[in-house]
Amino acid sequence: MPKSRQNDLGESIGQLLVIGFDGVEMSPQLADLLTRIQPGGVILFGRNIVNGMQTAKLLKDCQKRINIPLLTCVDLEGGRVDRFREVFGRAPSAADVFSTGSRILFRKHGNLIGHCCRALGFNTDFAPVVDLALEASRTVMSSRAVSADPRQVVVYAREFIKGLQAAGVIASIKHFPGLGEANLDTHHELPSVNKAFKKMWDEDIYPYRALRRDTPMILVGHANYPQFTHDASPASLSKKWITDVLRKKIGYRGLIVSDDLEMGGVLKAAPIEQAAENFIRAGGDICLICQMEEYVTRSYEYLIAIAQKDRKFAHRAKESAERIATFKRKSSVLRQRTASLSETKIRKLQRALWEFTEEVRMATILNDNTRRASA
Repeated sequence: MPKSRQNDLGESIGQLLVIGFDGVEMSPQLADLLTRIQPGGVILFGRNIVNGMQTAKLLKDCQKRINIPLLTCVDLEGGRVDRFREVFGRAPSAADVFSTGSRILFRKHGNLIGHCCRALGFNTDFAPVVDLALEASRTVMSSRAVSADPRQVVVYAREFIKGLQAAGVIASIKHFPGLGEANLDTHHELPSVNKAFKKMWDEDIYPYRALRRDTPMILVGHANYPQFTHDASPASLSKKWITDVLRKKIGYRGLIVSDDLEMGGVLKAAPIEQAAENFIRAGGDICLICQMEEYVTRSYEYLIAIAQKDRKFAHRAKESAERIATFKRKSSVLRQRTASLSETKIRKLQRALWEFTEEVRMATILNDNTRRASA
């Protein structure tokens, strides 16, 4: 293959990856990885975040190594999943905010989290969770899930998404097709959800149907659904779930993202590079590989090798690369410049978050009292 075509293929494959890494500053090793792979995005975790100024500089340094605008990503839901607690203080959980019963506060939750993201230089938040708050997953999901009623989940999620978008942040609902009945943590295990498709369509999948035009990204989880797929593979590697259901039956036209392919729930089904290949073959667009450089490099090189010898896979990968390129080109969020961060701005957001937490607490008390009075 001519060198120019190899370079084009490498850049296209790189756009299919959002990568994580260790460390809190740009290192020669990280700079080399970013320059070589040219990933579509980076994702930071608590291990990468010391303070606001350091985080903003790290993201800027990442973008300097990439020729195409980056998706700068984070998981920020509030409650248990809060990467910014050392910077801004603790944000209330989705369940805390939902207990207020206030759509105004649902949207404010997304908006405040969005402003915290944007202040540090993040443009993508893998939130909100739209898994149902069912008994089977209670110990795993806890305050991340808001309601067992899919319609109430949609009410909260739609307002949260609007709040994020108003702050200039891309949302991604998760974990398709639903972890409400999953009683194992997909970070470590592959749960098996033994539920009929019709029941899932009416319940767990309802939020994805209702929000298909509201969210620019959907993240696919690592649970297995044997009554539908009749095999032991996770949804994240399943063409039946990603292409047949999400793309065709639901009609979703946005970007489809895998949950972290380093999680035990998917590595029990396939090695990391094959998991990346199978996710793309199934119809996915963006592979999340969230920590190990070895896994990032192995997956990148493997995907290039497969694309060079398998025309069908190359076409599938090119389709996703073009979808990502179109999204980036049209995204007003990626055209927005992040304002310079200052200690004053950090303190202002810390104060706003504290005030919001108090507002949520008082609204919850009022809502509880109202319910008891009407009972």
